[in-house]
Amino acid sequence: MAKAIAATGEASSATPQWKQGPERFLNFLKDVRSEMHKVVTPSRQEVRTTTTVVIITVFMFAAYFYLVDTVVGRIMQSLLAWLTH
Repeated sequence: MAKAIAATGEASSATPQWKQGPERFLNFLKDVRSEMHKVVTPSRQEVRTTTTVVIITVFMFAAYFYLVDTVVGRIMQSLLAWLTH
């Protein structure tokens, strides 16, 4: 809707900007209501499945970053020990 008004230029030439406020706001509320009717609530099984995937992914990334941190830390310790001797 906003693209159509901007493309045609009707809003700026037909009525002043300050007079469009309530009308535009009511149109916005109508659009919000129509979009809210399209919203679908996920089922319990879908929520459980996606939650499980997220938790497993978080633990996999945690293990990966722990491994990388450990390896880089040991390399840095070895390098510093070699450079200070």
